[in-house]
Amino acid sequence: MKTVNYVYRLDVSWPKYPELFSGQTFAVAVDPHLNLVYVAQRGEKVPKVLVFTEDGLFLGSWNTSTIEMPHGIFAVNRPDQQSVWITDVGNGANGHTIKQYDASGKPLKVLGTAGIAGSAVNPLQFDQPADLCVDTNGEMYIVDGDGGLNNRLIKLSADFNVLWMHGENGTGPTQFYIPHSVTVDSVGRVWVADRGNKRIQVFDKGSGEWLGVWSSCFSEDGPYSVRLTADEKYLIVAQLNINRLNVVAVPPIGTIGDCHVVSRIQLADGVRPHLVDVDVKTGAFYVAEIGSEQVQKYIPHK
Repeated sequence: MKTVNYVYRLDVSWPKYPELFSGQTFAVAVDPHLNLVYVAQRGEKVPKVLVFTEDGLFLGSWNTSTIEMPHGIFAVNRPDQQSVWITDVGNGANGHTIKQYDASGKPLKVLGTAGIAGSAVNPLQFDQPADLCVDTNGEMYIVDGDGGLNNRLIKLSADFNVLWMHGENGTGPTQFYIPHSVTVDSVGRVWVADRGNKRIQVFDKGSGEWLGVWSSCFSEDGPYSVRLTADEKYLIVAQLNINRLNVVAVPPIGTIGDCHVVSRIQLADGVRPHLVDVDVKTGAFYVAEIGSEQVQKYIPHK
C-alpha cells in the first residue's frame, strides 16, 4: 500500500489562546455531544484539566485536588451520559486510580485503591493505570501499567465487575510490556498499544481471545496511542520518541493481517506526541504533546 504525505492538516486556529496551556499536556478527550475538548495536564500549581470548545474557545478549568498526575483521559460520549474518566499515576493519597467526573469536574466514582499500588482484582487495584476506553454499552477496557508493577488489559462490566483479563509481562501473545493505550471498534475488536514491545495487539472484546499483532510498523519506536478515526477505517498512532503521527489502515471484519501505514505526519524534534483522541462527528483528531506542552488539532484534508 502506498504511503502518501498527508490526509490531515493542522488547524492552526485551535485553540484561540494556546498560552492557556500551563503544564505538560499528557492527554486529550473529545465529547462530541457537548462539543467539548478536555485536556489533562501536569505541573505544580496548575489546573489538571482544561476545557475548550471544538472551535477552540476556552471555557474553564477544573481546580480539583483529587487528581495528582493525570495520564489518560476518556470522555463518555453517549447522549444519555456525559462524564469524563481520568487515569491517575500519582504516588500520593489519590494515585493509582481511575476516576470519573461530571462535565463540570465534580467527582463521581473512584476505581482502584486510592494511594495504594497493587495487582488485586477484588478489591480492584492498579499501579500506574495508563489509559481506558468505555464502549457504547458501558463496558470498560483498561490498560494498567505505565511502568509499574502491572502489565494488564482488563475488561470491566458496566457495573465494574471484571469480565476478563490478560496480565502477564512478556513478549508472547496476550503478554505486555507497558500497555499504554486501548480502544474498541464496532465489530468487536480491542486494540492495545503494547508500547514496550513495539507492537499493537488485538483481542476479541467478548471472549478476550487473541486475534493478532502488528509490529512491522513500529520498529523505530513503540506505539503510544491507539484511537480509531470516525469511519473506523484507520487508527491514529503516535510515536513519542521519533515525534511522529501515523495513520494506519484498519482491516474490516476478518483477519488482522499486516500493518499498513497510509500516511505519516512528521513533527518537529522535541514535540513528543503522547496520547490522542478523535471527534467522531467531525473526523478531527487532537494530539497531546508533552514536549511542546500543548494540544494540537488536525482536520481531514479534502
